[in-house]
Amino acid sequence: MSNTSGTIRDTVRETARDVKDAARESGKAASAASDDIQADLQALRDDVTRLATQIADIFSAKGNVAWGRAKANVEGVVSDVGAKGQEAIDAAQEVRDKVIDAIDESLETRPYTTLAMALGIGFLLGAMWRR
Repeated sequence: MSNTSGTIRDTVRETARDVKDAARESGKAASAASDDIQADLQALRDDVTRLATQIADIFSAKGNVAWGRAKANVEGVVSDVGAKGQEAIDAAQEVRDKVIDAIDESLETRPYTTLAMALGIGFLLGAMWRR
């Protein structure tokens, strides 16, 4: 009986480590998504800068006052987009950190419950994947 509970305990520990590793991998994926968002924001900034340059060429013939207003509007939009994008990145990283902390705490305090949850989630994902 003691050997069986030792085997179960070892299996739970291995599964808990696997869950923790999966959480870390999802954290890495979130970081990669964050990098993708930053790259997309930079591409957007570059596009807006190019557009502003083209608009400048058009407005230079029609007057500097109109160009100044248009440039200020475009720069304001770029600034707002950049700020909102950074907020989204920060929020995603905060959620990732909280999930990893919650999994770590759950593994330490309730390893059997965590194992049961991991098995249930795996079953649901497998059932959805099969469809």
